[in-house]
Amino acid sequence: MRIAMLGSGFIARFYAESLHAQRRKDRVVMVYSRNESNAKRFSDDYGLPYYSTSMEEAIAHPEVDVVLISLPNHLHEAAVLECAKAKKHVICTKPLGRTAEEAKRMLDAVEEAGIFGGYLEDLCYTPKFLKSMESVKRGDIGRVLWAKSRETHPGPHSDWFWDKEKSGGGAIIDLGCHCVEISRNFIGKNIKPLEVMCWADTQVHPIEAEDHAIGLVKYANGAIGQFEVSWTFRGGMDLRDEVMGTEGTIWVNSFLRTGFEMFTTGKGGDGYVAEKAESNTGWLFPVGDEAHELGYPHMFTDMFSAIEENRDPLETFYDGYVVNAILDAAFASAESKVWEPVILEDWRGDHPSENQKQWQSYDEAHYLIKKEILPNGYVTVILKHKETGQMSRKVTVAE
Repeated sequence: MRIAMLGSGFIARFYAESLHAQRRKDRVVMVYSRNESNAKRFSDDYGLPYYSTSMEEAIAHPEVDVVLISLPNHLHEAAVLECAKAKKHVICTKPLGRTAEEAKRMLDAVEEAGIFGGYLEDLCYTPKFLKSMESVKRGDIGRVLWAKSRETHPGPHSDWFWDKEKSGGGAIIDLGCHCVEISRNFIGKNIKPLEVMCWADTQVHPIEAEDHAIGLVKYANGAIGQFEVSWTFRGGMDLRDEVMGTEGTIWVNSFLRTGFEMFTTGKGGDGYVAEKAESNTGWLFPVGDEAHELGYPHMFTDMFSAIEENRDPLETFYDGYVVNAILDAAFASAESKVWEPVILEDWRGDHPSENQKQWQSYDEAHYLIKKEILPNGYVTVILKHKETGQMSRKVTVAE
């Protein structure tokens, strides 16, 4: 695929590094930036044949097959609408929109134009996440009851992130979009999110948006998704997920403490350590292959393969719309201090009545509450009679 990169900043460079690594066939051929010197520098750095300060020109260029949006949040919609007008496939960085209303307009435009729309939610493509999802789909941990995702760091790189109007919010819109979609995958995208309870505050930075938030998302099958996001965390970028099911548990540490640790006095110079690292002296936690650990290669492989195979990618514009709807409810709850409904004008999953709770049977007459091996080797089970509701305990000798 021949790609037009819209944007020339931090995330655009991360994307370009991933796309041009290891002799990939998908290449960036055009870059658009509002600043000509930035566009030319990006073009020179990655050996691109074309650059432009006109978004329309970059998108419509005859050698461009796919448009990759790596622009600030407030520019996503205009870029998507231009792609729809030019009938060019589009993949867009997270979050899709600043609000569900904005995201829905982008979703509608892409579908009406009959073009491909991929949602670049990289943390749903990390090797650890993909491996975890294989386990969940096999049923290794049973029915997922609770999924918690945490992303915290000292704050984003660019000035526009800190501007509530341009970004659409603070840590919730920047980081919560990752965490919400991670939990949706674990719980099941077909399960409808119903309501959100969220606490948010501006604790450290002199900004209008929140720099710290915690939220709960209630799903139709009784599962809970939890997100913890912050721009106030010191010590680097902390990415962690926990999933609890009826038959098991998954713990994932994706970035801060991944088994690579080193100590340095700093004598070697001011080298780059890892994204959001605050120091290059003392104990450090470098990342061996940062793009891979953050999911970029798997993400782009899925996106471009999906275009070639005429199928949906793992993360679509519709997913981006649902995430925005959940985040809208989170912002509303942070203001009202009560549970707020997730408003989805377009729901394409199961209806809530299809997601009834199911209890595990021990035998024809009893539900199984708990089974445990005691220190003396005996096996004890706690049972509940299906008709009377009476609890009982049964002890046997382990074989």
